[in-house]
Amino acid sequence: MAVFKRIRDITAASVNDMLDKAEDPVKMINQFLRDMEEEIAEAEVAVAKQIAIEKRFLEQRDEAAAVVEKRQEQAVKALELGNEELARKALQDKKDHQEKVDTYGSEYDKSKAMADDLRHKLDQMKDEFLKMKGRREMLVARADAAKVQKQINHTMGNFGTESAARGFSRMEEKVNQLEAEAEASNELRTPAKSLDDEFKQLGDNGVEDELAALKARMAEKKQP
Repeated sequence: MAVFKRIRDITAASVNDMLDKAEDPVKMINQFLRDMEEEIAEAEVAVAKQIAIEKRFLEQRDEAAAVVEKRQEQAVKALELGNEELARKALQDKKDHQEKVDTYGSEYDKSKAMADDLRHKLDQMKDEFLKMKGRREMLVARADAAKVQKQINHTMGNFGTESAARGFSRMEEKVNQLEAEAEASNELRTPAKSLDDEFKQLGDNGVEDELAALKARMAEKKQP
């Protein structure tokens, strides 16, 4: 039956192979579970219908069997009363209902066997569904871990010491340039020396020369 196709597909196919082709494994897993839930619901309806058929055949068999038993008693009673014709009619109707008992009994056995088979398959579907729900958390965790690993690998692929070194060198040059500009700016802000300052500086040098000459003359006087 079509409603039991999912269980055959799930057991025959690899979920991991399906996930490999999925753009978003987590969404696909959730969709698989929703599909299975819908098909389990359909299967439950089919099983319920088959069980109803089984019960109906059982009721019809039991009703026919009750008539057989009743006609048997009526035939005996008719003979006891000397009414052979009535007994014959009772036995004929008993025979007709016995055929119904056999027919309904056969159909009941078939429908019961089919209902049992459907119940078994439905139980398999439910068991498989529970297993898939149990695997869902593990697969979702694996998918999340794989995404994180992929992102890290991508980031590490773009991360290189060579590019970082070039970047640091550019920044060092920029800092050197900023320092040079700052030094130049400071020199520009320093006031220029006045003419008096320059002469004063020269005067200081003259005192030193005069002091040196004075020392030399005193040294000559001390000589005999």
